[in-house]
Amino acid sequence: MCYNIGIMIKKPLVAVVGRPNVGKSTFFNKICGKRISIVKDTPGVTRDRIYADAEWSGYSFTLVDTGGIELKSEDTMFKHIRAQAEIAMELADVILFFVDAKAGLVSSDYDVAEILRHTKKPVLLVVNKLDNFDVAATYDFFSLGLGTPHPISCEQMLGLGDLLDEVVALFPKRVETEEEFSLKIAVVGRPNVGKSSIVNRLLGAERVIVSDVAGTTRDAVDTPFTYMGRSYTIIDTAGMRRKRSIENESVEDYSVMRTVSAIDRADVVLIVFDSSEEITEQDVRIAGYVNEQGKPCVLIMNKWDKVEKDAYTIDKLNAKIDKDLAFMHYFETLYISAATGQRTDKIIPAVDLAFVNSSQRVATGVLNEVVSEAVSMTEPPSRSGRRLKILYVTQPEAHPPHFVFFVNDDKLVHFSYRRYLENSIRKAFDFTGTPIKLSFVPRKEG
Repeated sequence: MCYNIGIMIKKPLVAVVGRPNVGKSTFFNKICGKRISIVKDTPGVTRDRIYADAEWSGYSFTLVDTGGIELKSEDTMFKHIRAQAEIAMELADVILFFVDAKAGLVSSDYDVAEILRHTKKPVLLVVNKLDNFDVAATYDFFSLGLGTPHPISCEQMLGLGDLLDEVVALFPKRVETEEEFSLKIAVVGRPNVGKSSIVNRLLGAERVIVSDVAGTTRDAVDTPFTYMGRSYTIIDTAGMRRKRSIENESVEDYSVMRTVSAIDRADVVLIVFDSSEEITEQDVRIAGYVNEQGKPCVLIMNKWDKVEKDAYTIDKLNAKIDKDLAFMHYFETLYISAATGQRTDKIIPAVDLAFVNSSQRVATGVLNEVVSEAVSMTEPPSRSGRRLKILYVTQPEAHPPHFVFFVNDDKLVHFSYRRYLENSIRKAFDFTGTPIKLSFVPRKEG
């Protein structure tokens, strides 16, 4: 299942680094042309590496936003953030080191500069927040030993073009490679169910921050990877809490919006539950949103290693899941442990199956034969002496599969018979992992 769609240019990688609150995320959002990274005057808001495509003077490149580096902090979270930033620097073709003109030089700037001097990568020193564009205010930053400071003001949009000219001039020679379709997998669930641990397990590396603190992941983080020669992009998301638990316009509110957006653009969604806990109202709500968007999905029961088991444990859990998620009975359930790796090798095959089934198209002739047989087995409902007649059926769309029934009167379609027809189609064709949509359109009998 490889989707070759032409030729692409391997994009250079530009990493944006610096201590907290120097304007990295603001710059990232300005250059990418949309609000991707969360911007907030709070240290530690950006935690993982955030990737986005950008373009300047005919050059396409990937921009990477990173969390603020605090080398002297003993806070565990800042240590995680530093590790992510160092990975970004290691992978980058060009590094932008951001400092704050308003705050002036601080000891943390020297600490970061020392790291950068050992990277052996092109580094541009960027002096941000120079709103009056007084270049003389940049002179102190020469002492960092990283060359000529580049003055900019992200808020005022000053100096950005000159900076980008310098960036693209440092890019390595373009290399053409074959472009493949990259299947996008969004990983969603309420806080602390193990989403980031699952992502890291699939990637085979600590690519996103993992912590027992709920709310560690705040952005929707896109990370490309390959599995069995195929291309994927996995999207780790913030834990979705109940709306009433979220302060309006808070960082977490933005995080939830990013998660919703991640679901909307995903090809397949992994809905993660904590198998060691009871299924919650919020678990059901998240699954319901995925279903409403028509997204194929795989249900992941994580932390299976923490569950005390007997011969009936899985049967009981399956019955509970089937009851709570009766509105989306098409899903496949995997009982895994991201911590131990137990059955995590089943995830990508299940994702592939869900996507293939969502892409499936049924020939009109075959489809009508299946529906005719279903009608002959169970007679359609009637009302006031008038019986529902199905004239013919067609499938105009996939992703998800959409079946249009042309009938004599759509008001005669009872919910139970709609469900019966859906089950009949699912029995005839494998739509495991994907919702299907049924529409009924009235048409005069000819």
